[in-house]
Formats: sequence, structure tokens, C-alpha cells
Amino acid sequence: MYRRSADGWVEVICGPMFSGKSEELIRRVTRSKIARIPVQVFKPQLDTRYADEEVVSHSALKVEAEPVDGSLELLRAISDATEVIGIDEGQFFDDGLVDIVDNLAAKGKQVIVAGLDTDFLRRPFEPIPTLCDRAEYVTKMLAVCHRCGGAGMYTQRIVHSDDLVVLGATDAYEARCRMCYDPTEPEQPSLGLGDE
Repeated sequence: MYRRSADGWVEVICGPMFSGKSEELIRRVTRSKIARIPVQVFKPQLDTRYADEEVVSHSALKVEAEPVDGSLELLRAISDATEVIGIDEGQFFDDGLVDIVDNLAAKGKQVIVAGLDTDFLRRPFEPIPTLCDRAEYVTKMLAVCHRCGGAGMYTQRIVHSDDLVVLGATDAYEARCRMCYDPTEPEQPSLGLGDE
């Protein structure tokens, strides 16, 4: 029998698309599962890109996840026995996620949130930046720039849309470095790289 840790904490895994955020979340919650620690993983209901009830990385790693419609539904779905809570695509949750995550950590839960810290215009993508401010641990992931191979720290939208949220993968977005990111071209030709 394992002893429950009384110390809760928050970890945020952030960065642009294609940087491995979901993959890192999957790796961390899988380690807890192997250790027989009670784990629950959640994702926003609107994210159905790869699977309805799984978090799936661009490299096809996956873990079972419960889709929820907002932070209050997430809170109601957490079992008392759960010690580790994984939350993918945190940027798609409402701002109430910040207080909920804070309260869960104060009650001894270990909460790992993965998400975009900036949107396609490099603006803070809440609630991830505020969660970073409240977290004990922050892991900033970098991708590989789809244009030059450099350190991709931004998400470049390559299809035209004025909406903040456009679900997609390599068909709609690319990772870009500081030099290759170009906000003046809202629609750019895809490199046709397929799934990465």
C-alpha cells in the first residue's frame, strides 16, 4: 500500500502546437498509473480532433480521458480518491479553471495542465499564463520550426480565420521560430508535410 502525499502542487506544460505538450502530459500521468496512484485525465469536450474520450498526441500516444464542458463539470467529475489530475488543452477551459486548480492543489491533489500559452497572434492564451503564475512547476516546451528547423516557440495559423479557436493540426497550423513567424500573412501556403 502506498502512502498518500499531503503535498499538492500544480504543474503547467506549455508551448506552441507540435511541441509535445500532450505527449509529456501522457508520459507523466502514465508514470503515476504504473505506480498505482489514482489518476483522472480530462480534456475539453470541443476537442474531438483525434478521439472523443482520449488525449492523443500528434505522435499517436494516448491515454483515456473524460471530456468535460468547462471547469465546473471537471470539478464535479473528480473522485475523492484521485490524487493526480491531468488536464489537456487547458487554454480551451474557462478562467474558473485557475481557482479550481488552486483549490485542488490546496487539498493535496497533484494537477498537471497542458496547453498553449499564446494564441496564433502571440497574445497570452488564458487561463494558461495565469496558471503558470500559480504553478510550482512550469515546463516550457519548444517545437521545431516548420520553415527553418529552428526553435519553434510560436503557433502560426496557415488558414484564414478571424476566430480565436480553429481546431486543426498540420492542416491549419505550423510551429514557427521568432524569425519565421509572420503575423501579417493570415493565410500561408502549407508545406504539405503531413502528420508529424
